[in-house]
Amino acid sequence: MMMVIFSFVAVFLLLASAGLLLFYREAMLERISYVVNPRPKKTDLLGTIHQTGASLTELVGQFDKVLPKSQQEMSVIQQRLTRAGYRDASAMQVFYGAKVVTPIVICFLLLATGAMSQSPFFGWALGLGGGFLLPDFWLGRMIARRQKRVRLGLPDALDFMVICIEAGLSLDGATARTAEELAPAHPALSDELSVVVLETRAGRPRSDAWRQFGERTGVETVRVLATILIQAEQLGTSVSKTLRVHSDTLRTKRRQQIEEQAAKMTVKLVFPLVFCIFPSLFVVVLAPSAIIMMEAFGSNFK
Repeated sequence: MMMVIFSFVAVFLLLASAGLLLFYREAMLERISYVVNPRPKKTDLLGTIHQTGASLTELVGQFDKVLPKSQQEMSVIQQRLTRAGYRDASAMQVFYGAKVVTPIVICFLLLATGAMSQSPFFGWALGLGGGFLLPDFWLGRMIARRQKRVRLGLPDALDFMVICIEAGLSLDGATARTAEELAPAHPALSDELSVVVLETRAGRPRSDAWRQFGERTGVETVRVLATILIQAEQLGTSVSKTLRVHSDTLRTKRRQQIEEQAAKMTVKLVFPLVFCIFPSLFVVVLAPSAIIMMEAFGSNFK
């Protein structure tokens, strides 16, 4: 067993060393040039952190070739990465590389902590299976978080677009100004609206750009908004009134969801009350009486 552990650690260290030698080549060349031609070196902690993170990301992305991938699976993963906000070309490589590196790291941690000796089969299954599925769960969490941000920021964006349109801007100009102004408050929605603006400026039809906006985010309210804008453009109705009505509808729907959650709270509190709070109350209230009764009955039967 010790030979297996030492072999695993040796192979892992060799792979890590080879990756560091390959992907830190630019840093090594910079150090050599600094030795040959000394110059004042600026210490930027944030830049160093970003450079280290980019190097580690590039290192992890090189392991993507280990896993077999089909074209259909790659298209699904690419759509999920886009919904999570990762549009870089290297995002898919990093994702598949993480599915290879994460099981190795988890198994190494289990071996290092000695948890593998308690139940080897369960440990290997947890390390390999859990490590392989962990990037999928993480990506799903990122998608849900981004969709929630887009959904919560949509009414504010619609109100701002109504103001811009009523001030004399076109729908494209209002979208561009909204994307610019909402960047500090709602960066996810601002990013998606910027993509819509870029697509329309590149010559894509406005209806296709808004429809792609709904498909790219996967949020139902955005899809409804795209359908409403397309119908307003085809029928010639007022876009500002349409956006104002849709914004009011979204806020009403959000208020109803909050009221629904508040109404469910009483039912959800039954289980903590019955299993956690009531037993402690019974112990505090009835325990002194029970002790007194036991002492009284015990003294009478002596």
